[in-house]
Amino acid sequence: MAKQRKLSSTEVAALVGGLIDDQTKPDKSEAEFVNGQPVRPFSFSAAQNSGIGEYHGLRIVHERFCRVARAAFLPMLRFQPRLSSFLPELMSFEDYRNGQENFLSLTISASDELRGNQMIVIPPGFVALLTNAYYGGGVAGPKLRRSEFTATEHRVIELITDRLNSALQLAWRDLMQVSFNALSRDENMQFVAFAENEEKVVSCSFMVEIPGFEAQTFDILYPLQIFRPIASLLRSRMQSDQLTEDRSWRAKLEAAVLNIPLTVSAQLCQPQVSIARLMRLEQGDVLPILLGSSVEVLVEDVPMYLAQPGEQGGHAAIAISRPMSGAMPKKGQPHE
Repeated sequence: MAKQRKLSSTEVAALVGGLIDDQTKPDKSEAEFVNGQPVRPFSFSAAQNSGIGEYHGLRIVHERFCRVARAAFLPMLRFQPRLSSFLPELMSFEDYRNGQENFLSLTISASDELRGNQMIVIPPGFVALLTNAYYGGGVAGPKLRRSEFTATEHRVIELITDRLNSALQLAWRDLMQVSFNALSRDENMQFVAFAENEEKVVSCSFMVEIPGFEAQTFDILYPLQIFRPIASLLRSRMQSDQLTEDRSWRAKLEAAVLNIPLTVSAQLCQPQVSIARLMRLEQGDVLPILLGSSVEVLVEDVPMYLAQPGEQGGHAAIAISRPMSGAMPKKGQPHE
């Protein structure tokens, strides 16, 4: 079920203005042309806030939030409902407020990292449903018309908004580390101190699907100004979709690296032979060599250790004495 809302005053004015413009629209013969091409008026100031559709990162964050926030409703509903997100909408705070009922659950939370606030808006019907389900009355509850929440409902609002804030922190974590801490809670949209009337806000709506019942919705509201410093991050399409560290993957990677086969060889000596004698060598000739007290052990032709030649079990063997100076890199430094 799609979310329904009233047309804002700005949308109504634009609709009426469009009808008037259609009646007074000049003929094509009267339109302005430059180099044979029609000219359309354009306002650069009106296009400054039209870039919310480019915030792909915000949509990815909210899609991730839908997967994480399902667990927030588990203690109330005793199952994890399906959550889905609508595309973010950019509007003035006055237009958003005029499209909502006055009686709502309004929780304002602060984020030091974003240097601003966000607001979670939950309809009273959804609060009553969660309260009734949390205290054992089933999902379907009585529909009451009132203008304030009970003490029990205030407790449920506190629980669910804290859980939603925690889920939101996890959803933002791959983009940047943020925290959301509840500052105040209100229940009257007309008197909430969140933003100025003309200030632009980003409205993000979410739908909670409950089997056998009408879908419920809630909103998360951000002031547009808190996104401007991180606009480049929000426009990025490349983000990790991993919420937690995958320890099994790290263990498998470590095991794969440790199982890589390496060739180990021992260099007994390096005799020098002239080209003339090398050309005269025949089968059975003996080259005199001088064995030292230790030999070099090479790993993939790279000198790594000093060792002593010997014998074990009737086979030639070497006993590792010590690493060669400069062969083993220090911890945290790559080996060249």
